Amino acid sequence: MSNLPPTSTLRAFEVTTRHATFTAASEELHITQSAVSHQLKNLEEIWGLQLFNRGKSLSLTPAGAALAPIVREFFTTLEATLSDLREQNGRVRLKVSTTYSLALKWLLPRLPELSRKHPEILVTLETTDKAIHFSNSEPDVAIRLGNGHYPALHSDYLFREQVFPVASPEHLQRFGTPHDPPELLRHPLLTRTGADLVPKWETWFQHVGVYTPALKESIRFADTNMTIEAALLGQGIALARSGHVETELSNGSLVRLFDVPFPSPVAYYFVCPKGVESQPHVASFRDWLIAESAIAQEGYR
Repeated sequence: MSNLPPTSTLRAFEVTTRHATFTAASEELHITQSAVSHQLKNLEEIWGLQLFNRGKSLSLTPAGAALAPIVREFFTTLEATLSDLREQNGRVRLKVSTTYSLALKWLLPRLPELSRKHPEILVTLETTDKAIHFSNSEPDVAIRLGNGHYPALHSDYLFREQVFPVASPEHLQRFGTPHDPPELLRHPLLTRTGADLVPKWETWFQHVGVYTPALKESIRFADTNMTIEAALLGQGIALARSGHVETELSNGSLVRLFDVPFPSPVAYYFVCPKGVESQPHVASFRDWLIAESAIAQEGYR
């Protein structure tokens, strides 16, 4: 642009739009009132536009009001980008999208190991259950729960979970430990609302050959993590996925009920736009993720 003014002049304009007088703007900019006035007059001459109505107090003209948010966004974006680059300090940022439950229960506890093996990678976690299209503003890679059918993307199988009931020791002490699946029907069962890729209680009971005319529900939850938390609080028995209760099973805060194999009908996959998987930092993350998934899968058999 031939009429792009100096950055200091743009800054003077941005600051002045947030004040009622040149004096107030000059105090924030640490320059004299006349210097602010001169910079803004120069800006109006460069652009051929009147930006302020001058009087006892300043007010923006329609042209000034139209330009103010654009200039403000420029400085906000510039400052955020500079801060981000300083934080990276030579590291490569990798935006990873996954579901909130997997990020919290499975991926987050493993990230310190990734940092030790690949200190050059700076992971940014973004959580959503929605489909992503890998546009410029979206994550670089994703971990998705599904059937592996991603024809327009590169994908790698990661792991498949087992599905089983879990309860807290306090709940079992209060209600007694069920010795076979039909006994679960006398316990409060923690259930999920809405459609989901993972099995519900009705599917699990059908798998183990138990007829369920009506479940003894306690509370319905909209989130997998909420059912696990409710189980930890002794509010009932949850139908858990193995990757979401590793810590709780290992420390004894939850107990797995029945050693009945029931693999989830869907699995986790690493996905990204084709060609992205070969980028060095993505390849390092992908290889680490596949290796961690293979170790986890052995524990889920």
